[in-house]
Amino acid sequence: MKAYRTVKQPASDRFVEKKSEFIGYAAPAESVESAMQFVAEIKKKHRDATHNVWAYLLPDGITKRFSDDGEPSGTAGMPVLEVIEKAQVVGVCVVVTRYFGGILLGAGGLVRAYAHGCKIALDAAGVVTMQPCDVLQMKLDYAFYDRLRILMAQYGAVEESSQFAQDVTVRCRLACEKTDAFCAAVCEHSGGKCLPKNDGTVFAAVD
Repeated sequence: MKAYRTVKQPASDRFVEKKSEFIGYAAPAESVESAMQFVAEIKKKHRDATHNVWAYLLPDGITKRFSDDGEPSGTAGMPVLEVIEKAQVVGVCVVVTRYFGGILLGAGGLVRAYAHGCKIALDAAGVVTMQPCDVLQMKLDYAFYDRLRILMAQYGAVEESSQFAQDVTVRCRLACEKTDAFCAAVCEHSGGKCLPKNDGTVFAAVD
């Protein structure tokens, strides 16, 4: 598992080129199903549009697909996909909606317009790095809780939940490469009483 760049959140932006309105939409896409669901949502929202061109590139960096949606071959979907690839983001789906304004743009004009629609959508969505993180669960006594929080801050661990009963149960996540050092520090500072248990690995955003 390795870190990857993707869009931070769903977003959109628009512009007008020779009376044609272009609206670019970008959203995270973890699977073919989620990408196509996003495409369907935009098509439903703009069912009266002349074209809803789309492309996606999944987190594996390999699975990709695009559609010209009626525009001349090579002038719409492929330029959108190329912008995604040049931005070095994965796990993303982009839809560029066009409302025809009556003036033909020509092949070159279409390529530039759809590429720009994708770029402004990606810019609006923002980019975040998703990093593999270990999820750890720890049971400790109340006296060690404050010290644990200091250690978590030092190692960049994010506290996901804490349950306070007879003991304290803390669930956190941190970058995989820091797990061994963090666990060793927790064990040392607790005198061997607190032993973090690995509860799996997830991808999480890193600022």
